[in-house]
Amino acid sequence: QRCIRLYTWRWKCSSAVTPRITSHYTICPRDKDPRWEGVEMERFADEADVVIVGGGPAGLSAAIRLKQLANEQEKELRVCLVEKASQIGAHTLSGACLEPSALNELFSDWKERGAPLNTPVTEDVFSLLTKKYRIPIPMLPGLPMNNHGNYIVRLGHFVRWLGEQAEELGVEIYPGYAAAEVLFHEDGSVKGIATNDVGIAKDGSPKDVFERGMELHAKVTLFGEGCHGHLAKQLYRQFNLRENCEPQTYAIGLKEVWLIDEKKWRPGRVEHSVGWPLNRNTYGGSFLYHLNEGEPLVALGFVVGLDYTNPYLSPFREFQRWKHHPFIAKTLEGGNRIAYGARALNEGGYQCLPKVTFPGGMLIGCSPGFMNVPKIKGTHTAMKSGMLAAEAIFPKVTAKDLASETAGLHVPEYEDNLKKSWIWKELYSVRNIRPSFHNYFGLYGGMVYTGVFYWILRGKEPWTLKHAGLDSAQLRPAKECTAIEYPKPDGKLSFDLLSSVALSGTNHEGDQPPHLTLKDDSVPVANNLAIYDGPEQRFCPAGVYEYVPLETGEGMRLQINAQNCVHCKTCDIKDPSQNINWVVPEGSGGPAYNGM
Repeated sequence: QRCIRLYTWRWKCSSAVTPRITSHYTICPRDKDPRWEGVEMERFADEADVVIVGGGPAGLSAAIRLKQLANEQEKELRVCLVEKASQIGAHTLSGACLEPSALNELFSDWKERGAPLNTPVTEDVFSLLTKKYRIPIPMLPGLPMNNHGNYIVRLGHFVRWLGEQAEELGVEIYPGYAAAEVLFHEDGSVKGIATNDVGIAKDGSPKDVFERGMELHAKVTLFGEGCHGHLAKQLYRQFNLRENCEPQTYAIGLKEVWLIDEKKWRPGRVEHSVGWPLNRNTYGGSFLYHLNEGEPLVALGFVVGLDYTNPYLSPFREFQRWKHHPFIAKTLEGGNRIAYGARALNEGGYQCLPKVTFPGGMLIGCSPGFMNVPKIKGTHTAMKSGMLAAEAIFPKVTAKDLASETAGLHVPEYEDNLKKSWIWKELYSVRNIRPSFHNYFGLYGGMVYTGVFYWILRGKEPWTLKHAGLDSAQLRPAKECTAIEYPKPDGKLSFDLLSSVALSGTNHEGDQPPHLTLKDDSVPVANNLAIYDGPEQRFCPAGVYEYVPLETGEGMRLQINAQNCVHCKTCDIKDPSQNINWVVPEGSGGPAYNGM
């Protein structure tokens, strides 16, 4: 009888027409899988005052601020932070040019504490690139991309330093534990999170070493997962948090670190460009930062707005092509590439900010999307949001009489304080710059708008422009678009995808269900390949998605190389069918960035 049930279950979870791809329990529930009968599913639970999901700038700043307040007022406060990376900073990737405003507020003595801000900006260069030439654009005082007073940093190192400060203050940090599930009280308020189970085979069955994840309960849970967090997606739906805002719009940022010829090294120099190789209607640009880390290092990267329309566009290959521009190549020639990575980033700004508080929890940092797009900066706003959350929470969680209508504390004061803070003023002032690029002239129209309206009016124009809508809805059918012919990589300035992914250090346990789950395994071939020529092959910066011939020789199937995933979330965002759902793999899986 068990064999019959097992056969029936397998038949339901696969098809003669569509090879089975997804085996994750979020798609194939365990309670209907006879292989899970008799498996112990009880989880150990622990209690804290505050649980924080995500060890990035926002989560760590919140944790630090909470413990600062507790220590100042001599109150006991247990703060636990979980981070899916094997160590703090290992999944952190950014340009990064840091505006130190929030850091000054968090630690006025950060220099004495040894914060790794080693490179003050000394030179600001902005360019409009054509295929062969560069048109310099003056960086006038007051324009958002003016970097006077900022620092070029390796954000992973900065985040690691924040983690050290948090631990010194008494924060409990648990790296290698991915928050896999939001837990709820019976009244619907958030109760906490559960970490991921381990010991599940690729086919979804329990291994002999299977262990259930752990539950962490709290009075308030802060979600600081970064851009497009998979738990935040659930919370948006559960509490209807996006009811009064526009859909978020995103970009993908790809980054490399190079060791260059010392004669070309100019520590403190910041370069940005727009234009070639993208056409005027594709939003994007580049950065090249000269670090002062004791050796001639430069951090360089390319950003492409995910509202692009041509399914043949490959952000990775646009990045590789950009490095051959004469103005860029002269810095890199003779150098050696030592690191690679990629991450999605929020670009919606003010118009796309969701409601950030709900019973039992709140959203902080890049999860709701506090990035200032024209500045290309979000670390200072992420940190400040975490600090504001901590300051709103602290008096509530330490009160002797916990007055709350729900089991999980609701702290609307956080959102009120956000709207009174410099974050809100900053995002409001630049709200129209990104959507101003949606015009016939594209890039050029957006630049004129920025020059005229922002530089003169400082965002005080009495209107608010709208974005184009969901990025996933912007692709045009392949038959309406021109295929893009990309040059072959030369192995000196430009490189192939798999050798690039190798430099990210990414690794996952191979024998586990793919964490890139499909709601319907038949959709990729029937829709994405048939209509859009399989765009996931091109928008993924890690070679996770491949269309390969069926073993029968007739037709194609989608192959998911989940081990390659760098956790950028681009597939979840850009998939035109919205069939891909990114969930966390086993803890510690993913990239192993060193100061990205």
